Amino acid sequence: MKKRLFLIALCSITMTLTASFLYYKNNLSSEHPVKAAAIAGQQDSTGHKHPEEAAPAFPVVSSPVITNPESLLVLVNKQRTLSADYTPKTLIRPNVEFSFGKKKADQALMRPETAASLEKMFAAAKQDGFELLAVSGYRSYNHQQSLFNTYINEYGKDKAEQFSAPPGASEHQTGLAVDITARSAKFQLDLCFAETPEGKWVAAHAHEYGFIVRYQKGKTGITGYQYEPWHIRYVGNPYATYLYNNKLTLEEVMYAKAEQ
Repeated sequence: MKKRLFLIALCSITMTLTASFLYYKNNLSSEHPVKAAAIAGQQDSTGHKHPEEAAPAFPVVSSPVITNPESLLVLVNKQRTLSADYTPKTLIRPNVEFSFGKKKADQALMRPETAASLEKMFAAAKQDGFELLAVSGYRSYNHQQSLFNTYINEYGKDKAEQFSAPPGASEHQTGLAVDITARSAKFQLDLCFAETPEGKWVAAHAHEYGFIVRYQKGKTGITGYQYEPWHIRYVGNPYATYLYNNKLTLEEVMYAKAEQ
């Protein structure tokens, strides 16, 4: 009799512990997907991995004057502009396919670091069955001024400023930014690129090659520009991976440090 009561009690305790464990696991996973993923070392509901990682050393930005134009982490936006005479010291053409073919053009040029990483990324995409094309790399101050004026004449200044940078405020002048597209996007720089297989691959893998999607969805108030899934910017790693994992922009990590 005592043995039977002991077995019943043991079974009851086991069932209680099992139920408690399942309740904890289910609630943690549903209410705190990021925390659960971090504990389990797996992906959260967004598909991002969240390993414990310390923030890399981003530069502190506290002045509108750009003093480090050759830095891979230079912050260029409407508040921090490049001088009219700035040109990167070295510009080369990467061995990738361009939307305009083999035609010689300044927009096919970029910094060597950008070019090398772009070649690796395009090769990896092709290996996975996705063909990417570069559209525009380096753009001079004068070229940007001409482009910006064209958009103002066509759309008005307020509209133009939502998607085009004033001269000196374009990342393309650094040689670190590249606009890319695909045949499935009809070779256009358009929001539809985000919904193409190629665009989804870029969003998920660009950081592995040191690139970030510079102007993210829902971050217009921070970056000053509307969402551009085709505009990637080279920053190198571990910076690109940190920004990707934490869904942050350059402004958020650099300005935040300056305010601390």
